Amino acid sequence: MPRKAQPPAIDGILVVDKPRGKTSHDIVESVRRLVGFRQIGHLGTLDPLATGVLVLALGRATRLARFYAGRRKRYCCAVRFGFATDTYDADGEALGPDSAPALHAEKIAALAGQFVGAIQQTPPSFSAKKIHGRPAHELARKKKTVNLEPVEVEVFEFRLTGVEGSLARFEVECGAGTYIRSLAHDLGKLHGAGAHLAEISRTAVGEFTLDQAVSLADLERDVKTGRIAERIIKLEGMLPELPRATVLPIVQKRVRHGAKFNLSLAQIQPAQTIASQNAPAQLDSGGWKPARLRVFNQQGQLIAIAEAVVPRTYQPIVVLEDGREPASVSAGVHER
Repeated sequence: MPRKAQPPAIDGILVVDKPRGKTSHDIVESVRRLVGFRQIGHLGTLDPLATGVLVLALGRATRLARFYAGRRKRYCCAVRFGFATDTYDADGEALGPDSAPALHAEKIAALAGQFVGAIQQTPPSFSAKKIHGRPAHELARKKKTVNLEPVEVEVFEFRLTGVEGSLARFEVECGAGTYIRSLAHDLGKLHGAGAHLAEISRTAVGEFTLDQAVSLADLERDVKTGRIAERIIKLEGMLPELPRATVLPIVQKRVRHGAKFNLSLAQIQPAQTIASQNAPAQLDSGGWKPARLRVFNQQGQLIAIAEAVVPRTYQPIVVLEDGREPASVSAGVHER
C-alpha cells in the first residue's frame, strides 16, 4: 500500500501560548500532529510550570533558528517566600518548614535590584545543563550530587510589581541562559527566609510577544478551517533587525550556489525598527555580531542570509531554496 503523502511544509514562525503542565516537546509534538509534518522545532524551552510565549520554527524557518539564540526574554512571575524547594519552583519538594514571612515591598525591591546587571548564576540541579554528557536533572532525580559551575548571565530588569502576603510579583527582562528559578531561589537566600518560583509566564522572546500567541485549541480550529496561514510569520518577516538587499536574477544564481556576491550601497536597505511595547527595547543581549543582511529575490522572497567578508562583498551563510530538505532545529537554550 503506498504511503500517504506528507502535507507540504509550512515555512515560518508560529508563536504558541503554552499552557501550564505541558513540556515544550509536548507542544512541538501537538503542532506536528495538527499540521501533518515534522520539520518543527522551538527557539528555547519553557518548564512545565511555565505558561506563555513558545516560539516554534516551521519548515525552512528552522534554518534561521541559530540567529535567535541571543534574543532577550521577558517574564511575569511570582516568587513565594518562606521555603526553598529542590527544583527551585513550586513543582519541587520543600527543603524546610514554611515560615510564611510578611513581606515589605521596599526591602524586596531593593534586594531584587542587586540582581540587575551581569551576574554570576548557578543553574538549578533540576535543569538540562550537562554533566559529563548527562543532563543534570537525571542525576538530581536519582539523588546524586550535582555540581554545576556558576555562569555569567544578564538581567536587565527585575522589578517588583506587587506583594500579597508571602508572595511577591515581578517583571523580568533577561538575556539568554538566565534561569528565573535561580533568581527566585537566590533572592530567597538573600532575604533569609528562602523562596521558590510559584508562577511564571513568558511574555516575549525578542520581537515575538504574548499578544501574537495562539492557544492549541485555537490552532486546532484554525487548521480545521484552513486558516492556519494567518497565524504564521513568514520567512520574509523574520530577522527584521538585519538590513536587506534585493538582487537581480544573475546574482540570485550566485547566491543559490553559495558564491560570494557584490552589492552597491544603494541596494542595501536599513533594518526595520521593532515597535511593540511588549517586546524588549533591544532584541539581543549584546556583544559583537558580524555584519549580516537578508537577501531577497525580485519576487520579494527571502532567499538567503549573507555575511560581509569585505566592504560590499557578501558570502551566503544560509541559503533558503524550495525543494531542499529543511534542517531540524535543536531545543535551543534552556531559559526559565
